[in-house]
Amino acid sequence: MTKQPRQTLRRKDKPTMENISEILLIKNGELTLKGLNRGTFEAVLMKNLRRRLSRAGKFRLRKAQSTIVIEPMEEGCDFEEACRQVSRVFGISAFSRARVVEKEPEAIFAAAAEYLGPQLQAARTFKVEAKRSDKAFPMGSPEICARTGEYLLERFPHLTVDVHHPQLTVMVEIRDFGAYIHAAQLPGAGGMPVGTGGRAALLISGGIDSPVAGYMMAKRGIELTPVHFASPPYTSERAEEKVVSLLEQVALYAGRMRLHIVPFTHIQEEIRKNCPEELFTLVMRRFMMRIASAVALRENCGALVTGESVGQVASQTIPAIACTDALASLPVFRPVIGMDKDEIIEIARRIDTFDISIQPYEDCCTVFTPRHPRTRPRPEQLEEAETALDIDALVNEALDGIRIRTVG
Repeated sequence: MTKQPRQTLRRKDKPTMENISEILLIKNGELTLKGLNRGTFEAVLMKNLRRRLSRAGKFRLRKAQSTIVIEPMEEGCDFEEACRQVSRVFGISAFSRARVVEKEPEAIFAAAAEYLGPQLQAARTFKVEAKRSDKAFPMGSPEICARTGEYLLERFPHLTVDVHHPQLTVMVEIRDFGAYIHAAQLPGAGGMPVGTGGRAALLISGGIDSPVAGYMMAKRGIELTPVHFASPPYTSERAEEKVVSLLEQVALYAGRMRLHIVPFTHIQEEIRKNCPEELFTLVMRRFMMRIASAVALRENCGALVTGESVGQVASQTIPAIACTDALASLPVFRPVIGMDKDEIIEIARRIDTFDISIQPYEDCCTVFTPRHPRTRPRPEQLEEAETALDIDALVNEALDGIRIRTVG
């Protein structure tokens, strides 16, 4: 058998450094721990980045040695906005704004002084770190650090070197395409890319906890399908807009969502007429689980998400949670279940949902609140109370009346 000559695969045209003065370097987070399926996770991350960056201009993304490089493709790209968008994309541990120059020592030294000049002027101590991925580059990492540091000390004589606790770290990376100069990395959002962990239905009321719960599950790569229960005229249109505003903040991290608004007034009125007062909230929550499970199955969700925290209110004791969980046909995730209220509020402030959550618009959970709710219910008590209700008819009526709004 005659051996065929090996064909040289033509690589995609490499980008040139013409007109590229600044780029973003993206460091993957947990994705680096993945095995054979790592490419799948990276593809989702790249897709999420492209969608977010479209708001800041036209950019090109490429993978290079476990780093994603983001390059502007036109003048006028808004790098400040690009950084804001990147900082909210899950799956990124850190990122840097960097200057790209030719792999020539003098060009590297001059670019470090120019690009990081304002930061070098403001600092008192500094050090240089180098990473030489391109082993063909004639200088080793220690020599790059020494010569770059010497050049900067000549240009900025007020500086002193502190290799242990510098105020500024100058990074020089020698890669296949060019030399990258940047300062310390900026923190990313962490977690896993949204879309890699499946889909879940988020029960969102308008309070502090449920938006935080949605944010935390999105951080683990889960797409969210929010479900909100509205009870007009007991709840107002402003209460619904409050939920939309909350989800718009969560969508900055979790991406676009389809909000399902469930009409809940008739169910609550039937519960008030036919069930013992101390069981109002628990029977209501069991209906929520039935309806949310049905919505989840319609939307191909594999789980439910709630913002419950043990002991926070009467319906969130262990016996009460067991009684509501019995009606869920899917796993129920409760990411804030063991957190103190202060811990939840801290996250809510960080993602800018807290001030919206405390707006004084009532949600359905505050309608017909019992004066003395049962904290240790037994399943048979709730099942007996529900015999006075036409459960299937009420659930189907609510499902038929669902409205959908796109958020994000």
